[in-house]
Amino acid sequence: MKTLSVVIVNYNVCHFLEQALLSVRKASQNIDTEVWVVDNNSVDGSVQMVREKFPEVKVIANTQNTGFSKANNQAIKLSDAKYILLLNPDTVVEENTFTSCCQFMDAHPEAGGLGVKMVDGKGVFLPESKRGLPTPWVSFYKIFGLAALFPRSKRFGKYHLTYLDKDQTHEVEVLSGAFMLMRKETLDKVGLLDEDYFMYGEDIDLSYRILLGGYKNYYFAGTRIIHYKGESTKKASVNYVFIFYNAMLIFAKKHFSGKSMKAFSLLINMAIYLRAAMAIAARFARQAVLPLTDALLIAVGMYLLQDYWGRNYKHSPSFYPPEFMQIVVPLYILVWLLSAYFSGVYEKKTRLSDIVQGIGIGTVLISAASNFFDDYRFSKALILMGGGWATVALASSRMLWHFIQYRNFSIDSAASKKVVIVGSTAESKRVLGLLKNVAAPVEVLGFIRTEADTDLRDEHCLGQLSQIQEVINIYKVEEIIFCAKDLTAEQIIGFMIETSGKNAPDYKIVPDGSNYIIGSNSKNAQGDFYSFNVELAIVRKHNRRQKRLFDVFVSLFLLASLPLNVWFVRKKLGYIRNIFQVVFGKKSWVGFSQQDAQVHLPSIRRGVLNPSNGVDVKVLDQTTLRRLDNFYAKDYTVATDVNIVLHGFRYLGN
Repeated sequence: MKTLSVVIVNYNVCHFLEQALLSVRKASQNIDTEVWVVDNNSVDGSVQMVREKFPEVKVIANTQNTGFSKANNQAIKLSDAKYILLLNPDTVVEENTFTSCCQFMDAHPEAGGLGVKMVDGKGVFLPESKRGLPTPWVSFYKIFGLAALFPRSKRFGKYHLTYLDKDQTHEVEVLSGAFMLMRKETLDKVGLLDEDYFMYGEDIDLSYRILLGGYKNYYFAGTRIIHYKGESTKKASVNYVFIFYNAMLIFAKKHFSGKSMKAFSLLINMAIYLRAAMAIAARFARQAVLPLTDALLIAVGMYLLQDYWGRNYKHSPSFYPPEFMQIVVPLYILVWLLSAYFSGVYEKKTRLSDIVQGIGIGTVLISAASNFFDDYRFSKALILMGGGWATVALASSRMLWHFIQYRNFSIDSAASKKVVIVGSTAESKRVLGLLKNVAAPVEVLGFIRTEADTDLRDEHCLGQLSQIQEVINIYKVEEIIFCAKDLTAEQIIGFMIETSGKNAPDYKIVPDGSNYIIGSNSKNAQGDFYSFNVELAIVRKHNRRQKRLFDVFVSLFLLASLPLNVWFVRKKLGYIRNIFQVVFGKKSWVGFSQQDAQVHLPSIRRGVLNPSNGVDVKVLDQTTLRRLDNFYAKDYTVATDVNIVLHGFRYLGN
């Protein structure tokens, strides 16, 4: 019988999973451990990575996303261990974590479950490390902000038990599903995770059943873990609000009754609509502020232009009627902004060429459409000048915003982060090479060495481990990259906690032997990383939008000209069927060559044609097909699809 069984449920976080398993491997050296990875049908190569790099790990590869509870239960039922640990894939455990936790459980036979101190990717303590039971009153205090206003109050601070010292071990009511250690005999008595919960709430439910079973739950401060994404989901999303609070309703119906149930349900429903409204308002504000600013700038410019043009070239201050500014200009602005949107101007990484392309296409559309409306046809010169002003306005607003953020007027690139690498000479140079290969936007100031015989006269050496805080202060370091090959997880977490604070740098970790440089800057943010992988053009949102528009426009054109073009296609019935399937989003005119391409490339619609239809060679081996798929994903533009469709037109019925 094993001492410990570690169960990790994974879904499309291959880079985090690799780091977690490396830390689990180190933490398992002094304890008899088995490790399970249950993959919920990931498409990022997670299963292949685990099988290649961690042959000792037992893998369950599901063919669909079964949810957190069911996936954990799959492994628990097959486990043979005294203790079961549910561990998130976006975690890093210290080398002593498993040993010290199991020793604590051995010394406390009344303990049914145990959680540990968790910090986020900035080294900041995560309050969900210790929680109270979400009774109606506790939930009320949390939902309406009283818990945040009075964190030291035993009455108001029960949700996250904020009145308890985070550096001391305490009895608690609820454990976090990110790290949940339990006795197997406890689970045999109280049951496994409730599979009615797809995501969220299952840890609260199981924690409560452990208490009802006569056991105690503990928050153990004797070890620490990094939990990169905190509660794993962007909490501003409406989807999160409904899933989380629906889980709370399931919990209430299961464990409360009578007045408590009604009160809890009322609170939860109030919270759903309140939080959903706040989430929608916040999202709208974030997404609308820039387009509204652009619209206002363009409108002001168009007013000044029409006034100038009317006075100086039409010789009449009132040449343009009120309808021009009231109806026509808003329509112009709508077309310009929609065209800019589809050109990618409202993505995070905006290029000047995107602005020029978007406004240029919009100007052409406005000019062409104006020919069909005699009553609203005004000067073409004013349309062209308006397009020029719109381009200047959008570029200027982004340059100003960029200057506020990065202190330079470039649109295309962010300011380089000041980075220090902490590790041995060899590993630091390897990491430096990785950063150069991916053209990461960083300025490496130098290294903090781990060797005892560090030559401080080396111009690249900024100091030793004990001098990290001093180096941060002197050189205004914005990011620290730790080499896990040369540092223990305990050291890394310790440094993160010691240097955390208001002006703390960001942190990233390079797992031993990995090409990923992993980190996350807040508990509510998705983890980010530098990797050796090249950024794929096919994943850019505006490229995906343009690809979909191309599919629809081509389908409508082919349908309108069907009596003429159908004779040039080999399989005519299949051709007609494909037109409708593409229109309704079942297919794309161009997809990947191989059925298994989605394993190593982003998910896109199945294609009628593929990149191999764009070349003249008809028989290609699997390696060449995969390479063509990679080039297609990496360098995608709509022109690529145009070329493939024209080249392979006769095969559009396949």
